[in-house]
Amino acid sequence: MTDKVLYEQDGGIVTITLNDPGMRNPISEMDMVDGIVDALARLNADTSVRVAILTGAGSAFSSGGDLRKMRDDFEVRQQQPQLTTRYYKFGIQRIPLAFEALDVPIIAAVNGPAIGAGLDLACMCDMRVAAESARFAESFVKVGIVPGDGGAWLLPRVVGFSKACEMAFTGDMLNAAEALACGLVSRVVPDAELLDAAKALAQRVAVNPPQAVRMAKRLLLEGRSVRLDTLLEMSAAMQALAHATGDHREAVNAFLEKRKPVFKGN
Repeated sequence: MTDKVLYEQDGGIVTITLNDPGMRNPISEMDMVDGIVDALARLNADTSVRVAILTGAGSAFSSGGDLRKMRDDFEVRQQQPQLTTRYYKFGIQRIPLAFEALDVPIIAAVNGPAIGAGLDLACMCDMRVAAESARFAESFVKVGIVPGDGGAWLLPRVVGFSKACEMAFTGDMLNAAEALACGLVSRVVPDAELLDAAKALAQRVAVNPPQAVRMAKRLLLEGRSVRLDTLLEMSAAMQALAHATGDHREAVNAFLEKRKPVFKGN
């Protein structure tokens, strides 16, 4: 794994840190893309992981794209536009697909600006907690481009269509309080308390039966795009699996016996 993405596990909680603070953690180049995709695959394959936190090193969550690289590529992108299509398809667009495949719940701990693709990266997570210094912008229009990383699909599902249009068409910046007001984040805390707040939320997830949590997440993800009858079929099938787990038996017995359950992920 690249040193631009750090992976740290503490019990059932993994913290993934974008680690290019000098450049404000852009996610557009291949080494960062590979690092994020590899980290998510590692999460998914490890049954000891119950929840993850994604944050950025330094003062920014993620600046999105690297504008210096965009400037350097002006001529080649104009002369060979097909290269841009390949650049997105085999580069940054792998990130939202990796998130879509992720069954482990993941929290974005937004420690500073989340701009352009950085905002979209936060929207790929299931939950978002923001520091007071966090700022958010769907700013592609400000540099004459469109959301190439799935933001046009992600943002309306987080803040609603009208607010997503406002953000995408103006490119204007939201502060943390404005992000809270429109539902972009669920909580705003002082900067120094951000990781503690994210870990506290992660702990509230981690105490539950991990297989049931993963299946619930999959149903929520699929529910964004499938018909009700299809989702009901999926729910019935997953419920059959859930009812057969040892953790379900433990949860019911612990409730009836008025004791704290001990879940083993079986």
